[in-house]
Amino acid sequence: MSKTNYTRRGVLKTGAVAGAGVALPTIFTAQSAAAYTNEPTGSTVTLGFNVPQTGPYADEGNDELLAQQLAVEHLNGMGDGGCLNTFSSKALKGNGILGKKVEFVTGDTQTKSDAARASAKSMIEKDGAVMINGGSSSGVAVAVQGLCQEAGVIFMAGLTHANDTTGKDRKANGFRHFFNAYMSGAALAPVLAKEMGNDRNAYHLTADYNWGWTQEESIVASTEALGWNTVNTVKTPLASTDFSSYIAPILNSGADTLVLNHYGGNMINSLTNAVQFGLLDKVVNGKDFKIVVPLYSELMAAGAGENIKGVLGSMNYNWQLQNEGSKQFVKSFGEKYGKPPSNSAQTCYAQVLLYADACERAGTFDPCGVAAALENFEFDGLGNGKTLYRADDHQCFKDVLVVRGAQNPTNAYDTLEIVEVTPADQVTYAPNHPMFGGDEATLGTCNSGA
Repeated sequence: MSKTNYTRRGVLKTGAVAGAGVALPTIFTAQSAAAYTNEPTGSTVTLGFNVPQTGPYADEGNDELLAQQLAVEHLNGMGDGGCLNTFSSKALKGNGILGKKVEFVTGDTQTKSDAARASAKSMIEKDGAVMINGGSSSGVAVAVQGLCQEAGVIFMAGLTHANDTTGKDRKANGFRHFFNAYMSGAALAPVLAKEMGNDRNAYHLTADYNWGWTQEESIVASTEALGWNTVNTVKTPLASTDFSSYIAPILNSGADTLVLNHYGGNMINSLTNAVQFGLLDKVVNGKDFKIVVPLYSELMAAGAGENIKGVLGSMNYNWQLQNEGSKQFVKSFGEKYGKPPSNSAQTCYAQVLLYADACERAGTFDPCGVAAALENFEFDGLGNGKTLYRADDHQCFKDVLVVRGAQNPTNAYDTLEIVEVTPADQVTYAPNHPMFGGDEATLGTCNSGA
């Protein structure tokens, strides 16, 4: 697709619209009808990195920001080039994007949807960002994805695991590389059956927002299909730091398994409380009590320390994978920051490169051209192995990892061990699956802001 020269006529802005709304994009003359929001006109292009720098998911957000900055360095030809060396697409040359040096601005989502929308809105309106990447909460991702759809920019989601992001709330301008709650359930169920049996009584504690709800739904469905019984499902506020009052009732519930649909600091605190209450030392229904953490990260495992040993869960990526893309990314990240990357870091790094590559292949920053280049794009070399960006819902499909808290870690970074690499076809589902909005779910139409 060839690049087009556009003629600027003027800028028309609206006032703030309640709960959403961004300034209307630049208005162009008829001969530039294909122009789009924040079309770069100089020698640089600006990306917006919107991550939780404060709040319960701040550890994840700070790691995301490190990876985003590393991706910009590699795109601009700095450092060792990272996964530009292993990426199956060879469109990126280390000279920016479409010959323009990449710059970035950052925002703090605070793990709050309103704050995330406000920071994304500012980056789009004031800083001229052509793409927003990041987030460590599905509530944030859904909110920002909706804003980007309205504004006419691409949203490359970061850490968002709720089915809704590419389910009922999917958008034509939004793309997700990270896996989702359904995939966690599909990958975990066979391992849970093998290691814990088909006769379990499960008690769920669930973060009370859309990620927790879809995670609970997915794990309940997959475990009940095994023959497990769901004793209770209890919602907990995202702002909770002490879960003692939620743990105590489990002791008299008849449950022999606790499923923690918690993430970040929530999971660290709830798991710690569960261990303090002695749950893992108990025998219930003739079975050793077990805890399952459906969504893991290395940062959570490190924060939970000894309490994580033997606890099963799933991950989108782990730095111990031995494919060439993963080894290259671990090398680049480790040499710059002195530690291996988390899976939240890897997915944000991959999303930045995938966006830049799509721009190069499309020959434009126009979001609709970029979206077309990403749809049904198959690639390898970014750390997860072979991956497909499905056109129907803009969800990536790739292998999913089942992991366990290591019993005998040798250093601060091998706290998790890979139990199984679940093939992508085992976690793939139809675009109109009921958990993803059914036949009513639709991407809608790409918005370029023209």
